[in-house]
Amino acid sequence: MRTPGGKRIRQTAGTTDRKQAQELHDKIKHELWRFAKFGERPSRTFDEAALRFLQESAGEPDYANKVLHLRHFRRHFAGRELESLTRDEIFTALPTVNQRTREPRPISKATRNLYLSTIRVMLNTALKDWEWVERVPTLPAIPGNVKRIRWITRAEAQRLLEAISTDWMRDVAMLGFATGLRQANLLGLEWSQIDLVKRRAWIHADQAKARRPIGVPLNAEAVDVIRRQLGKHNTYVFTRKGEPVLKWDIGQWNRAVERAGIGHFRFHDVRHTWASWHVQSGTPLPRLMELGGWSKYENVLRYAHLAPDHLAPHADAVTIWAQDGSGSVDVAEIGPGYAEAAGGAPDRLSA
Repeated sequence: MRTPGGKRIRQTAGTTDRKQAQELHDKIKHELWRFAKFGERPSRTFDEAALRFLQESAGEPDYANKVLHLRHFRRHFAGRELESLTRDEIFTALPTVNQRTREPRPISKATRNLYLSTIRVMLNTALKDWEWVERVPTLPAIPGNVKRIRWITRAEAQRLLEAISTDWMRDVAMLGFATGLRQANLLGLEWSQIDLVKRRAWIHADQAKARRPIGVPLNAEAVDVIRRQLGKHNTYVFTRKGEPVLKWDIGQWNRAVERAGIGHFRFHDVRHTWASWHVQSGTPLPRLMELGGWSKYENVLRYAHLAPDHLAPHADAVTIWAQDGSGSVDVAEIGPGYAEAAGGAPDRLSA
């Protein structure tokens, strides 16, 4: 289909019924004609936007989450004109309690922000790409509590690895500490992604969270872990009883963490630990950003405070006892009270 101005439009009808598809075609064509002739922008509903957005998002890693989020919002906005949605209505419609658990529990701010992100992207796409609306409400993220980066020492990591009783889980964790790869990338790692001779691996763009390929240099410990998996499976590096690992054993992981005497420590904290060790060892933040496959620099800035060594020279610019470089302190600069308390100290004190 083409607009009156000649622009080509591609859109699925969402049906296999030829008659219904033709009716939709004629409806859209009529609306486009009226827009070109009289400037009448066709009215679009939330349902139309949600359907098109999900059709265009098919195959993306977070597609299931988008379906879940938009299904929730549809209970509030079904049939509503897209341009009529307000910021207050959207925030009011956000879920507050998770009903899918055995016992309903409050939904975290982070999860609510995921719902916000989905509808924000959909509305902005309708505005900028589809030109369905002239304005959309501003939907800022809900401020969350600032959390400390959870990382452990090398001694604690050694205790944790010793506490893991299953070989494949221990090896996965060891490779995580050595490379900083995310759990999904570790469990889905294939032999075609590894070059042991040149000691490197790579994560393809469609496997990476940032949708960008990641080059992974392998240190000696990483190479040793991978070599132990040789001959176990033709495709996947890590296996469980000869089969690909489809799911992490969270129960066994938590028991190992407890046996190691470590406080709450998720598997994702292995990645935080790897990044923290890098910063403390002097790895520049831009290089860490490449190694970890982060798309935004602020994602690595959260580790910067762990290695303030480059600020040490500046710390000497402000001291309590003003020094003149001779190793002595001028009593006059300290104040007369100090001299009196010292019982009549000389004009200058040895530092």
